[in-house]
Amino acid sequence: MARGKAYLYTILGASAWGLIGVFVSPLYDRGFTPWEVVAIRGVFTFVFMFLLMILFFRKHLATKFRDHLVFAGAGIISIAFFNYFYFEVFAQSGISLAVTLLYTGPLFVTILSRIFFKEALTKTKMIALGLAVIGCAFVVELLPYGSSSLPLSVVGMGILSGFFYALYSIFTKPITDRYSPLTITTYTFLYTSVFMLIASDVTAKVGLFTYPDVLVSSVLLALVSTVAGYVFYTTGLKHLEASKASILATIEPIVAVITGVLVLNDTLAVWQGVGIISVLFSAVLVTRRRRSRQHSARVV
Repeated sequence: MARGKAYLYTILGASAWGLIGVFVSPLYDRGFTPWEVVAIRGVFTFVFMFLLMILFFRKHLATKFRDHLVFAGAGIISIAFFNYFYFEVFAQSGISLAVTLLYTGPLFVTILSRIFFKEALTKTKMIALGLAVIGCAFVVELLPYGSSSLPLSVVGMGILSGFFYALYSIFTKPITDRYSPLTITTYTFLYTSVFMLIASDVTAKVGLFTYPDVLVSSVLLALVSTVAGYVFYTTGLKHLEASKASILATIEPIVAVITGVLVLNDTLAVWQGVGIISVLFSAVLVTRRRRSRQHSARVV
């Protein structure tokens, strides 16, 4: 594949993730809660992923029974809860704040990897951690004003979204040598969808799927912002250095912020823009060093 084409695929994948707010907002308008939207994303994504695997990658469906504990942990503890906190912040304060706080995830991966895998906490990682903290303070307007207009609960949920997102890497790292990213993603969403069908009331609102906007938004949420985003990104990643791919992936929050402002009526102060840039730069610093050493699945 030509390098330019690989760049394009990587950017398309990250941009697809960044469009998530456009597809989630109509579901909120119809009365779905953030918890129920997690269920919708989980179920529709698993259906599309399973069909993709059956049609084109059937041999990758083979797994060992013992590894399903890892799939279940990643699907329930990480995917379900990071999506919930992410969507909850979006519902209360907008997609721009939600996606920025989600990008604290790489910093949590750094901290957790130090605890569980004894990875070195380098000077670069410490600088990245400091930039992320300062950036978040600007985004929630704690800096430069000394106080934030955002409820503490919203800020806390945003940070939790990054924390639970980081747990995905911690759960799946032990099995990345045994399975393809597509396999891990498919079975992770299997357990996410099963858990969410049990834990949410989305089945009580099945009648709402007769509305075209609900059905279309649900399909696009899974097909564009999850499956297509993942396939495009990993296709580009196969032909690029991992560090370059991780830098290109920062187009995701940029797209999310732009669509938030232009389509979803988000508002951003100048200092919040400075904070967003700081958080993104910290994510680039910490991920380019990690991804140069290992290939990991990306699920958002």
